[in-house]
Amino acid sequence: MKKEGRRILVIDEETQIRRLLRANLTGQGYVVKDVDTGKDGLDAVAKFDPDLVLLDIELPDINGFDMLRKLREWSRVPVIIVSVKKQEKDKITALDIGAHDYLTKPFGIGELLARIRKTLRQKSESEEHHLKFDDLMIDLAHQRIFVDDKEIMLTPIEYKVLRSLAIDTGMVVTYKSLMRTVWGPSFEKKIPYLRVIIGQIRRKLEQEPSSPRHIITEPGVGYRLV
Repeated sequence: MKKEGRRILVIDEETQIRRLLRANLTGQGYVVKDVDTGKDGLDAVAKFDPDLVLLDIELPDINGFDMLRKLREWSRVPVIIVSVKKQEKDKITALDIGAHDYLTKPFGIGELLARIRKTLRQKSESEEHHLKFDDLMIDLAHQRIFVDDKEIMLTPIEYKVLRSLAIDTGMVVTYKSLMRTVWGPSFEKKIPYLRVIIGQIRRKLEQEPSSPRHIITEPGVGYRLV
């Protein structure tokens, strides 16, 4: 099903890649703009106001990671990294500074379109005041949590962790990012404490805490709420 009118910004140095993405995305009903530098990319985010950005790491004027850091200073637009870099450390870096997904070149157009649909769907859901995950409902406006329509009481820290995951529904939130957001920069390396809190939340929310359905662990990276 085509997503009419959703705007996608492509930032990639390779002309052929930009042409390929423009043709395929336009054919799916998306409105596409493409640029080849980080500077033009930042300008385009402000002026084009995209619903999603496809960003390459290797840009002629600025490293894609640095561009994403600058972007995250003022925008939460979803970003999918599309890069030839395959190392796990690159993926972790991208997720830690605010990417929503990471796709390695060469890629199949079908997989890219699926990831775009997923990311845009998550964006729409996270903009709602009420987030629903099967039996779990999070009322962000009133800071209330329900499981099977029964209200669950979380401690302030537990709620902050859950809210941080909920805001970026489906996105992997790294350990470092969670620690920094909930406790502050000085706690970034105290991962064992975070694991304890996640365990407490799972015991309250999950039907089977040892086999969680909602708060999923991404080994060596972080957690995501699904």
